[in-house]
Amino acid sequence: MSAIDDPFKPWPTAGAAANLYDSAACGGAAGSCVPVGAPVTARLHGFDMQVLPVLSGLPHFPDQLVAARATVPLHPSQLGSMVLVLHEDGDWTRPIVIGVLQEPSGEQRPFAQPQVEVQVDKERMTLSAEREIVLRCGDASITLTRAGKVVIKGNYIVSRSTGYNRIKGAAVDIN
Repeated sequence: MSAIDDPFKPWPTAGAAANLYDSAACGGAAGSCVPVGAPVTARLHGFDMQVLPVLSGLPHFPDQLVAARATVPLHPSQLGSMVLVLHEDGDWTRPIVIGVLQEPSGEQRPFAQPQVEVQVDKERMTLSAEREIVLRCGDASITLTRAGKVVIKGNYIVSRSTGYNRIKGAAVDIN
């Protein structure tokens, strides 16, 4: 058996190990290199328009959001969770999420999004949130609060009815 085939041969020294690491991942800092093909962790930041996961905190792109693919189902309730990532063919720009790291019971994820409940059937859609719901488009918005307040804002508001149009309240202020 040659020295290269010896399974008990020690790992190469730092100078000889340069070919085991991708220089883009090293950034010149000692100890920050990630071996090519090694799994890394990142944070599930959100989803893009094709509902593909968007990751933040990848070691080789620490200040960027990177679109990824996934081998496991990912849900909006998992936003802020740490995920385990591999890279297709060792290409750092092509991450693949292979799993979601489980949080210890009782701990809250620091970036977890509030829970929103949506119920849909053929005749009705109900959107529920704990504190507030805001529908926004440009300068227009409709806000519903937990206290029962409804705020409609816009540059131009029209109320039309083919039947009776009633405004009712304890006090009605016009102008």
